[in-house]
Amino acid sequence: MKTVRLLLYRDIAGSVVFVALTFLALFFFIDFVEELSSASRRGEALAVAALRALFEAPGNLYELAPIAVLIGTIYALSRLAQASEFTILRTAGLGPARALGLLMLPGALFGILTWGWGEWVVPQAERASVALTAAASSSGPGAWLKNNRGSAELARSSAVHVAWASPDGRLHQVRIFEFDADSRLVRRIEAASAEVDRSGRWQLMQVTLTDWPTAMTTTLTSATVKSTTTSSLNWNSSLTPDVVSAAVLPLHTMSTTDLWRYSRHLATQEQAAQRYEIRFWKRVLYPLACLVMTALALPFAYLHARAGGVGLKVFGGIMLGISFVLANHLAGHLGLLRDWTPWIAAAAPSLAYLLLSLAAFWWLVRYR
Repeated sequence: MKTVRLLLYRDIAGSVVFVALTFLALFFFIDFVEELSSASRRGEALAVAALRALFEAPGNLYELAPIAVLIGTIYALSRLAQASEFTILRTAGLGPARALGLLMLPGALFGILTWGWGEWVVPQAERASVALTAAASSSGPGAWLKNNRGSAELARSSAVHVAWASPDGRLHQVRIFEFDADSRLVRRIEAASAEVDRSGRWQLMQVTLTDWPTAMTTTLTSATVKSTTTSSLNWNSSLTPDVVSAAVLPLHTMSTTDLWRYSRHLATQEQAAQRYEIRFWKRVLYPLACLVMTALALPFAYLHARAGGVGLKVFGGIMLGISFVLANHLAGHLGLLRDWTPWIAAAAPSLAYLLLSLAAFWWLVRYR
């Protein structure tokens, strides 16, 4: 059995790595061509376009990991079946249950690698890409945040807009709008930059404050708007650096921890958090797709050579992989539109393809 495991795992690992590198090179070329056209319009150098395409490569590899596992496993098993090696293994006592159990180990290892890659490598690469774009254009995606913490003088809520964040964590072009208990605007704070400490205290730099008269300060004779400037200002809030960085950066740059933390913040602020919750569950469950893909590849080993060559089986695997990616994205959008439970929307494609693989495997073993 040790020899059988070594034979299967070596062929599967080599095939999966080969397929992953092939897809990665193809998508890098496509991204590079797209970045070239964008860089020419912005007047950027060729190296900037190549670097931005390189930063997108880890995210492409993460998205393509289940497809690479499926196609690589199908290719390895189809080669064994074409050379009658898999038939010999079945004759020697490799039953369907044992064969499925053997494939679960590489599927689990690929899942762990996919999870680690998506948790650490992909967010760092995506953030580097965003920082490169922001440094080139001095702008970013921007974000609005809500803060419901009251002050000692007046129960207030605040809406905060941050234009972009630099790689060192400094926030730029900050605007804060404070409202009273009756939702009337009472103060606007504009700052060129800001830093946030772990307690939620904002250190604002180059600040302009505009105060509107409130019901307590307004008289029948005068109601003036006051505007003052100061070099720095401390502003206390419940918005910590983790929440702010998660909000300012695009959704695809967030790790699983960032998604969970930011979705909880939105829930406590009574804001829509389903988009981030679905993304969180997709991140948690996505590595399990590698297990599903190995189970889906096993029925191809039981197809006889006369039923189609290796190329035809690989083509079928490509179609299955593409359909899985499409179903995964479609389930996320439908879950958001139909207000599905987030973990159900994230798990539905994997569960459907797992049932499909088990049904196909049972039919082939029983009738073929």
